[in-house]
Amino acid sequence: MPFRPVVSEKLSIAVVHQIEGLILRGILLPGERLPAERELAERLCVSRPSLREAIGLLQEKGLLSTKAGAGVYVADVLGSAFSPALVQLFARHDKAMFDYLSFRRDMEGLAAERAARLASDTDLRVVQEILDQMEIAHGKRNPENDAHLDAKFHMAIIEASHNVVMLHMMRSMYQLLREGVFYNRQVMFKQRTTRGVLLDQHRAINVALQARDGAGARAAVAAHLDYIETSLRDDVRAAENEETAQQRLDHVKETGRGTGR
Repeated sequence: MPFRPVVSEKLSIAVVHQIEGLILRGILLPGERLPAERELAERLCVSRPSLREAIGLLQEKGLLSTKAGAGVYVADVLGSAFSPALVQLFARHDKAMFDYLSFRRDMEGLAAERAARLASDTDLRVVQEILDQMEIAHGKRNPENDAHLDAKFHMAIIEASHNVVMLHMMRSMYQLLREGVFYNRQVMFKQRTTRGVLLDQHRAINVALQARDGAGARAAVAAHLDYIETSLRDDVRAAENEETAQQRLDHVKETGRGTGR
């Protein structure tokens, strides 16, 4: 017979499963510090020895790390998604930037469509709250804050899609974006007109989500990322044109000197 005796789960193993679940669902983030041992044991209603055993097991799994005198932290599990050599390769080639945008268009469009269908009302309130923060920030000229809220808005949609594989995959992609590997997001927020267009695009995404219009949400995400891609292609082309113009200017100066002018 396929049956086995039912065995009560050790408290330390139950703690391991709870913390693993929080990391898996993206509630505990890489680099986040856990509460002090006494406080965490009280919250979990377990003894400190059981908690220490659980933390030791999670450290062995590579999910937690200890910093001497500073406490226990969620390990940077996203940092290993791409090798340093591949990250540097991405940074050196524009093709990677445009492939990245294409990837985002597909993944975030799917996430928005799923979120419109599967998100809870609380998930959608989170998206609305971040958009409200973006509206307030729009009156100020702070590209860094704009870029931070922009990433936060898109991650909230991915979280609302409730797919943990997509969540962690996109978090690793956004980590590279924050580090400026693909492009500097602050460039996108320099001009007031561009900032206004981008805010309107985020409003359109939110309207579709709040209406639970999956097709509309996906289309709004695609339109937003198409706009970013066009803007970045224009920047790349402008830089190439400037280099060509500079070469022409240098050549005109050199040939002018050669004719004795």
